[in-house]
Amino acid sequence: MIKIMLIAGARPNFMKIAPIARSFDKTNEIEYKILHTGQHYDQNMSDIFFEELGIRNPDYHLGSGGGTHAQQTAKIMVEFEAICEKDRPDLVVVVGDVNSTLACSIVAKKMHIKVAHVEAGLRSFDLTMPEEINRMVTDSISDLFFVTEEQGMVNLKKEGKPDSAVHFVGHVMIDNLYYQLSKLEKMPSETFKTTEYKQQHTRYGVVTLHRPSNVDDKNTLEAVIDSLSSISRTLPLIFPIHPRTRKNLETFGIKPAENITLTDPLSYMEFLNLWKDSVVALTDSGGLQEETTALGVPCLTLRKNTERPITVTQGTNELVGTSKKKLMVNFEKIMAGNWKTGRKPDLWDGRAAERITDIILAP
Repeated sequence: MIKIMLIAGARPNFMKIAPIARSFDKTNEIEYKILHTGQHYDQNMSDIFFEELGIRNPDYHLGSGGGTHAQQTAKIMVEFEAICEKDRPDLVVVVGDVNSTLACSIVAKKMHIKVAHVEAGLRSFDLTMPEEINRMVTDSISDLFFVTEEQGMVNLKKEGKPDSAVHFVGHVMIDNLYYQLSKLEKMPSETFKTTEYKQQHTRYGVVTLHRPSNVDDKNTLEAVIDSLSSISRTLPLIFPIHPRTRKNLETFGIKPAENITLTDPLSYMEFLNLWKDSVVALTDSGGLQEETTALGVPCLTLRKNTERPITVTQGTNELVGTSKKKLMVNFEKIMAGNWKTGRKPDLWDGRAAERITDIILAP
């Protein structure tokens, strides 16, 4: 029996560990526990949230959110070490690139516990991004690397990782997308509060914006909102707004155009119900670049780089940075029906978690 600790620090992390947990449930060779570091407080993460994911509530909750990057990382490390001392796993599985990923990897490795990194090998090559540092350090000490796209294999090979430890398995986030989509299709439309908006707007775009480089500087945020306001004159936009972004809009005195509808943050199912039928997604998120590619929805990413290049080379995503000219040129292509159709990347078939389980159990 292998004892495994699944680590999650924020809501997107739970969407990545959920398919793995469901896969583990199908075997009697793995005993696993779920640890929530509490890195991000999220009121949408109720009991219903875990029920929707088809997983149990976390076995451990550290409640270590808040503070600077260093404070948060340190809190998680201290508390996770105590957990490992009393309930030592054989393997710690971390996902993505948040501070929890970095903190728990370091603790496990120093306690001589093996580390598996899901979404390994992704690189933006932009060291101003905290997530890039988390990815690089985690991969530098991990024992098993589970890769979502071919470029991740290339990156890890260049960094000297042994071929025997690197596994191209597909993407657990896409596993979860298909799982949730199948559930959503069985739910009545009146379940969702955004249904009214969809009924009023047959064509619309969705916006997500939270990255510090876009929202913490007044001039940058003003320019982005000006671009979105221009787009909204042609296509109404709905913007589930991150608390950080809302606070900065208020602090800087920036007002989006009337045709941009601001809402509170949405649950995963609520947001999926919204963006899957949109004309375009405008985002600085990493995950939404991938999910839109999986469902063939046009995506314009308000960043100069991406650690998920397959969404551009094979998918429906395009990098536009914060240039209004580039954004408008690409937006007009989408509205004219002149957008790349893209294709679903290899192994994005909903079975990544099964492959991960098989590799962990392999003799």
